[in-house]
Amino acid sequence: MVRQPDHAMALSSYFPGHGDRAFGVEHYDLSLRYRVTTNWLDGIAVLSVVLAESTADLTLDLGPFRVSGVTVDGAAVRYTHQQGRLRLTLASARPSGTRLAVQVRYAGAPRPVQSVWGGLGWEELTDGALVAGQPIGAPSWFPCNDRPDDKATYRITVSTASAYLVVANGELVERRRAAGATTWVYAQEQPMASYLASVQIGRYRLAGGLACPPGLAARARHDFGRQDAMMTLFADRFGPYPFDRYTVVVTDDELEIPVEAQGLSIFGRNHVDGRRGSERLVAHELAHQWFGNSLTAGHWRDIWLHEGFAAYAEWLWSEESGGPPAAEHARRWHRRLTILPQDFLLADPGPDLLFDDRVYKRGALTVHGLRHELGDQVFFTMLRSWTAEHRHGTVTTETFVSHAQRHTPYPLGPFFSAWLYGPRLP
Repeated sequence: MVRQPDHAMALSSYFPGHGDRAFGVEHYDLSLRYRVTTNWLDGIAVLSVVLAESTADLTLDLGPFRVSGVTVDGAAVRYTHQQGRLRLTLASARPSGTRLAVQVRYAGAPRPVQSVWGGLGWEELTDGALVAGQPIGAPSWFPCNDRPDDKATYRITVSTASAYLVVANGELVERRRAAGATTWVYAQEQPMASYLASVQIGRYRLAGGLACPPGLAARARHDFGRQDAMMTLFADRFGPYPFDRYTVVVTDDELEIPVEAQGLSIFGRNHVDGRRGSERLVAHELAHQWFGNSLTAGHWRDIWLHEGFAAYAEWLWSEESGGPPAAEHARRWHRRLTILPQDFLLADPGPDLLFDDRVYKRGALTVHGLRHELGDQVFFTMLRSWTAEHRHGTVTTETFVSHAQRHTPYPLGPFFSAWLYGPRLP
């Protein structure tokens, strides 16, 4: 039995101002017109909603846009829009299981959602735009049920000046040009959390799954030149790649860190030096397609299931590519973590420490420790069955602990209790 603090099992949210559990969204159809020069977005969003309980009230998350109309099943409904919450009131309560088509027309200058980590979501570039939505940035550009466990399919249509290339999640299913503007239509058929939805707009050239400014192309091709080998390694260790394609975008601006999205990773020009100086980050972002995008934590407290495994993927690539083995990385990081404060729980770090480096590195150490407990053959078999059984779903720490235990007769409770629910580093 894994010992857990009482609050670790609570269904409370780290971000109580986001998301509505009265309903889920099955599909988003987003039609956007964006003017780069003025940072102006006109949007029509159609949400296919299923009620989880009987209600007459629905609340969507949406930033400070001007909402010009809301309909449900084609009929106008009353709504209020304040402090990032768009509240809809139906004429009467509908029973659980009811399906509704909710349409929202909105316009304005998109700006990031403010947080302790800075601005999140839609962000202007020097010449273009990007979306970096994790964890609560999705409302900066479309109305959504902003919960990581409410995954939906998407159709994203973006019209903008023809000088710009648009990259979004999923498959490019249509591109048409008229009067100096080009419309790009992407279909994301695998379910996706709202924070992973993304649009990238820039003066990019796209070739071989790499979109970047022409002046960075040579360096970028070199720096991402071993990505196919990473894909082969991770498919062997983690199971088949879970999506139809994978695209890397390199912006012409510098970014503090790379950005994760479903089927996409976004890097800044500062991550491209022609010497593969950021290759560990290339591995990290690719691994998120399994851990974070296909398997998405249902509660943000379980973010170690994303970042711990992605950080460990860096170590796996290191030992595969001739660098230090994972065990050496583990020893080095264990020494570093022992001198840092021992004041958080890996399986419930709290919202302020969500992206603390200790979550990443203690998470990776936990994964490595489990590999040592199980042995390589059982460990990687367990990992491949984990990604297969929960493909395109949501996961929790408790689910993972139970899954790992099924692969060994030896009790793993003491191991997980110490690493996940004890503040002191084992």
